[in-house]
Amino acid sequence: QVQLVESGGGLVQAGGSLRLSCAASGRTFSRYVMGWFRQAPGKERRFVAAISWSGSSTYYADSVKGRFTISRDNAKNTVYLQMNSLKPEDTAVYYCAQQRGPWGSSRGSAGSEYDYWGQGTQVTVSS
Repeated sequence: QVQLVESGGGLVQAGGSLRLSCAASGRTFSRYVMGWFRQAPGKERRFVAAISWSGSSTYYADSVKGRFTISRDNAKNTVYLQMNSLKPEDTAVYYCAQQRGPWGSSRGSAGSEYDYWGQGTQVTVSS
């Protein structure tokens, strides 16, 4: 019933920036928790960032804190991930995800709590 489509990935040099977008269709997710996860080559999927339905609460993995910013525009049914100061270690397929919430003790970091996932967008950071 819900489709999530990521966009904005690409190839960027270390130190550069990218902004990922995730557009939802089918049903509104204005009051849903949204998250970003990533999976690097040969690695398991890991949490990146999450945002509450209102946008008032956010949570980041330590590896991206201070460099990445998650935001949402409920009027556009879109969530964003602004990625600055990119490092080669950030290279991965990035996935957005949606869950019913509400914002709980995991603060959106548990992948098992999410109901819908996008197809992913590749981010490659060269050194």
